[in-house]
Amino acid sequence: MSRLPANGPEHGPEQGPTQGRKDTRLLAWTVLAVLLGLWLQTVFRGAATTELVPYSQFEQALRDGRIEDVTVSDQTLSGALKEAAGGKTRWVTLRMEPGLAARLDGFKVSYHRVSDSPWLRDLLSWILPSLVFFGLWFFIIRRVMGQQGAGSFLNIGKSRAKVYVVHDTGVSFADVAGVDEAKQELMEVVDFLKHPADYGRLGAHTPKGVLLVGPPGTGKTLLAKAVAGEAGVPFFSMSGSEFVEMFVGVGAARVRDLFEQARKTAPAIIFIDELDALGRARGAFLGLGGHDEKEQTLNQLLAEMDGFDTSAGVIILAATNRPEILDPALLRAGRFDRQVLVDKPDKKGRLDILKVHVKKVPLDAQLTLDAVAAITPGFSGADLANLVNEAAIVATRRKADSVTLADFTAAVERIVAGLEKRNRVLNPQERLTVATHEMGHVLVALALPGGDTVHKVSIVARGIGSLGYTLQRPTEDRYLMTREELERKICVLLGGRAAESLMLGHISTGAADDLAKATQIAREMVMHYGMDDALGCVSHDSNRTPGTADSLFYPPPELLSEATRQKLDAAISALLAHNLQRASAILSRNQALLERCSQALLKTETLDEQALQALTGDLHPEAHLD
Repeated sequence: MSRLPANGPEHGPEQGPTQGRKDTRLLAWTVLAVLLGLWLQTVFRGAATTELVPYSQFEQALRDGRIEDVTVSDQTLSGALKEAAGGKTRWVTLRMEPGLAARLDGFKVSYHRVSDSPWLRDLLSWILPSLVFFGLWFFIIRRVMGQQGAGSFLNIGKSRAKVYVVHDTGVSFADVAGVDEAKQELMEVVDFLKHPADYGRLGAHTPKGVLLVGPPGTGKTLLAKAVAGEAGVPFFSMSGSEFVEMFVGVGAARVRDLFEQARKTAPAIIFIDELDALGRARGAFLGLGGHDEKEQTLNQLLAEMDGFDTSAGVIILAATNRPEILDPALLRAGRFDRQVLVDKPDKKGRLDILKVHVKKVPLDAQLTLDAVAAITPGFSGADLANLVNEAAIVATRRKADSVTLADFTAAVERIVAGLEKRNRVLNPQERLTVATHEMGHVLVALALPGGDTVHKVSIVARGIGSLGYTLQRPTEDRYLMTREELERKICVLLGGRAAESLMLGHISTGAADDLAKATQIAREMVMHYGMDDALGCVSHDSNRTPGTADSLFYPPPELLSEATRQKLDAAISALLAHNLQRASAILSRNQALLERCSQALLKTETLDEQALQALTGDLHPEAHLD
């Protein structure tokens, strides 16, 4: 039974705060209109009974005694007539100097004074500079706010989220490949929005937030657009950087407005791309300034995520490739309940992605996409899309009707090694050094058992600083590496330096990048993986993430003694020296072959896998060394 109010009618409209404000404004405007009407009536009445006359006529009326009283002001004389003349009861004239009036009286003529209206000039002299100033100010503010994307003052606190509904994105789950696990998680979210009763039958509720985590280019934003295309509900898409503006408080206002729009159109999905721009750990850069606005925006986001009910049908999706720098309060249960990994695809995933991107590309009949997927380990979805485009460009450049495996190989080289620089001319000694260096890599890689396949070697300059390159890519995806495999990588990297020293009697700066990569691998083996027998299975790396609040305000304590540091440096140096000696030993046994292959590379500039197999048939592998 409902309880009725103690006083008043049982039924009737209830006046809310909005209606009360409207009534107050209406009353104020009515009073203002009445006062304005009374003032205008007074002005018009005075104008109807007053006449402007010449000074001589006003003075003659004074002599004749027709004016009852005179009012004197700075510029005028006003007199009330004893008897109305032509319906006018009051005359007004402009004052004149007494001496001039006396002289003019002697000529028996009518005279009067004309006002030059100085008030208009004074008014314009004040208004025009003000208008120029405010016009310039308004123009500058509009330009600045336009560059910042703020729009105007009236909508600066409004959310600028792009709203997609059903078919507007043009993307569905059929367009997403290579991330089957992540796609399955999001399909469940879409299914909940479409059939919430099925999930609520056993008391389950949808997670408030789903965070898509993964390296750049793996398809996080594409997955979000696919959710928009499949869900059939309003989809609010906004980047994390769009919340923060030059004005304090704008970010928090936009967060409030975004959630308010989503609640009004529920069920709906909110997608925040690049969440790390908004959700960086609070206090991570204390003392550097300029971060109060970001913290206020993040606080408002946390409050909004706590405040809305999951039964309302509003789900938050977010994407980031730097989850380690996000604020811990953002990742707790009840906010982003699920974290979905969108990782780089494996070989099967790459094959599925390639099938999506080659739908409009004519392929050669002998080309198999398995071969392309095999030579692209580590490629993300965006890399594979770029690869297909580059391969099509290569085929178009050579006037072909279809794309072949050679075009894909050239595209891989273009992406991995850079653009060819055939106009970069080297002198004969430099060309010999580069050829010897690259063949040192090749022979060491072929001599070591279980090494990755060498696809091509070239002395054609590519990219910014590369004078030659050896294309060596694994034939299968690897997730773990043994100590022997890591040492093999170091040995191959140092093969170029060993070849220069053996064949030319000197070393050049061409091995700088190889030496940096080899040193990094050796350092990780010793300090991170505990792969040095003398130091034991101890990790000497800090587990704190650079750029987070912990690493800035609570630096890791100094746990390494001077003696331990010396042992670490000695272990790294010994590891590099041992593998350099291995490379030198391999090349010394195959010195004649190294000379022959270097000359062949100088002649042709590029050797592919088949040419290398023909040249290195008599190679002595490391297992056969004495």
